[in-house]
Order: sequence, then structure tokens, then C-alpha cells
Amino acid sequence: MGKCSGMLLLSDYDNTFCYTEKALSGSGEAAPVNPRNLEAVRYWMAEGGRFAAATGRALAAFRRQAAGVPMNAPAVVDNGGAIYDFAQERYLVKNFLPERALWHIAALMDAFPTVSLELYHEDDLVQVMRPRAWNDQHAKLTGLGYEVIEAVTAETAPPPFAKALFVGEKADLTALRDFIRAQSWSGDYETIFSSDLLLELTARGADKGTMALKLKELCGCEKLFCVGDHANDLPMLLAADRGFAPANAIEEVRSSGVQVVCHCLDGAIADVVEAVLSE
Repeated sequence: MGKCSGMLLLSDYDNTFCYTEKALSGSGEAAPVNPRNLEAVRYWMAEGGRFAAATGRALAAFRRQAAGVPMNAPAVVDNGGAIYDFAQERYLVKNFLPERALWHIAALMDAFPTVSLELYHEDDLVQVMRPRAWNDQHAKLTGLGYEVIEAVTAETAPPPFAKALFVGEKADLTALRDFIRAQSWSGDYETIFSSDLLLELTARGADKGTMALKLKELCGCEKLFCVGDHANDLPMLLAADRGFAPANAIEEVRSSGVQVVCHCLDGAIADVVEAVLSE
């Protein structure tokens, strides 16, 4: 029995495990993962702990980065839409958008003509409607191309979808989110910001918190520790036995009752491991 036996540690990827903000904004390249993080995670696993990423990225958009993340537990992907085991290359849990989401997403794109859309399918297909510079930066970062579509129809974009990602200005996305919440079908979905420019649409119950607890159960762990930087991480931070945030996290996260550690660039995951083991 090691020091970390019975413990599951889940980390968001972008701007928590690895600082990618400059690459996503187009102002530079993604920083390399801090060696402190890699060393701390390997120590955690060597001491019997389970570790995995819990990312807002769809599986296809995370696959290349996952190869550089030491993990000995399945990962949460699609912003909580699924649990995927990279060791076995298979989904363990899926909670994808219902097929009727096709018509709801089409209606949203008609109602908000200034917003762009990324649709993620179960396979590696990514479809984009009204592409903008951010979509190109995202594709460069993930190493995953996309197919442009002019409209969301059963012919151009056949479901199922793992998730939908709306891209636009914060005011437009806030209006879109509020529009969804006013619809009779809003109960079918989760809507949450993963940055000021990104609004995630997943199935009801498909959030990082729900999947973190499910993964804890699947791994047979007694304790759950989570770390993340943005609003879409809050469900898992609140579900955890103890939540953490890097110093670069948004104010909503930093003031949510989590323990704030160093900046992502300085090795936030290493600080988390040190804090847990110092208890």
C-alpha cells in the first residue's frame, strides 16, 4: 500500500496541466508541460494513486496531447460527455447529445448568425459552421482538422454528437445560453462556459462533476481530488473531497472554496500532490 492508495486525482488539461492559452489565442505556442507536474504525477502513481485528465476537449481533440500525459486511470473527455480508457482504446461511459439535438442546434445557429459552431462526433470527425480564426488556432493546437458545413441538417451533420461547442463573443454566447434556458427542451442539456469565447453544450448530466464521481466509483477509490481553472471545472471541483485551482484560474473558480496553488506554468499539479500528501 502506497501513500496515495485509494486516491483518484483528476486534472483539467488546458491551462491547468499544460498552459495553452497563448496557442488558443493565437499569440504564441503552447508551453511545454512543466517537468514538476510530470515528476509529481509519476510519483503519485508509483505510490498507488490513480491519475487521469478530465478535459473539456472532445476525445479526438485530446488524443495527441493524451500521449504526453502519464495516466493510470481512464480519462474524462467531452467536457464530461464520456469516460475513455486510452489503455484499452474504448469508451467506458458515454452520455452523448440526444438525436433531437440536431434540430435544436440548427435552430440556435439560425437565431444567432454571428456565432460559430464546432460539432464533435463519436469518431474523429469535427464539423465547423462559420469558421473563424479561433477554429484554425484550435485545429493547429489539437492537430485535428475539420470539415466545413453550411448548415446543420441530417444530411450534412448526421448524429450522434458527443458535444457541441459554440464560439463567439461573450455577450453573444451569454444571450445564446439564456435563449436555450428559456426553451421547453432546455432540460435535455447542460450549458457551461469553458472560456469567455466558448460555450459548451452537452447532454443533461454530462458534466465533469458527474463523470468524476463515476470514475471514482469505477476505480474503486475512496478519495477524489480535482484541479481546474475555468467554469466548466467547477462541477468536479465541488464534487471532489478536495478541490484545487492554479493561480491563473478565473475568479469564479478561485473564490469557490478551492485551495489555490501556483500558476499552471510553475507546476500547479506538483503543488496539489504536495498539498494532499502533507495532510
